[in-house]
Amino acid sequence: MKVVIFAGGYGTRLSEETSIRPKPMVNVGSMPILWHIMKYYSSFGFDDFVILGGYKVEVIRSFFIGYRAEHSDFTINLGTGDVDWLGGARENWRVTVLNTGADAMTGGRLLAARAHLNETFCLTYGDGLGNVDLTALIAQHKAERPLCTLTAVSQPGRYGALRIGDAGTTVEAFREKGQGDGGLINGGFFVCEPEVLSLIDGPQTVWEEEPMDRMIAMGKLGSYHHQGYWQSMDSLRDKRVLDQVWSEGNAPWKTWQD
Repeated sequence: MKVVIFAGGYGTRLSEETSIRPKPMVNVGSMPILWHIMKYYSSFGFDDFVILGGYKVEVIRSFFIGYRAEHSDFTINLGTGDVDWLGGARENWRVTVLNTGADAMTGGRLLAARAHLNETFCLTYGDGLGNVDLTALIAQHKAERPLCTLTAVSQPGRYGALRIGDAGTTVEAFREKGQGDGGLINGGFFVCEPEVLSLIDGPQTVWEEEPMDRMIAMGKLGSYHHQGYWQSMDSLRDKRVLDQVWSEGNAPWKTWQD
């Protein structure tokens, strides 16, 4: 199953960092938050990634092109250019980096990846970490068969608020950036069917608006309630929170062995 990651926005509320790099490339500890997200998915066996770049996509490209050389020992024959890798980086990832346009909206970015998405796929934001049980999330999605299942988390109301139906898994309403009601909100970590792409009108479509509204109207937007750790990196304060958690050595999202 492919993992698609939004990584193309401007990140204006983290301008201290994003003036020189896209937000998913801002470090938590010594590595970009994008790397942490990918390591988390990989710990569940998901190693095929599609990165939806835009703003400063060249920074993302350079990171992956140079990743093995940056994180591995090697012997190089400067005459022939042959490289003998001596260990180091162990990621067995297949990474597709797409330039989906600097000014595209989230729905438009996802639509730009349609040639790569012909079966059920995971989708998440490039600025959020958590210890979501991906096995349980995907199992619920397969059992209930909505077009999309999002992960609902608890967070103060500067994020989009959800209203969940009585059955507990169907989204009945979505309000982007509600005002402090402290309810469940969209934490990303989606599982999607490729049919969701037909609900996106074009490059300026916001994934969290028309497509979600249409799925709600169809009764086809599911929710998985995650009660564990979740934290976005929306500001410099959020980055510092994540840095501290990581430095303490017990980050809840670290499910892999070094």
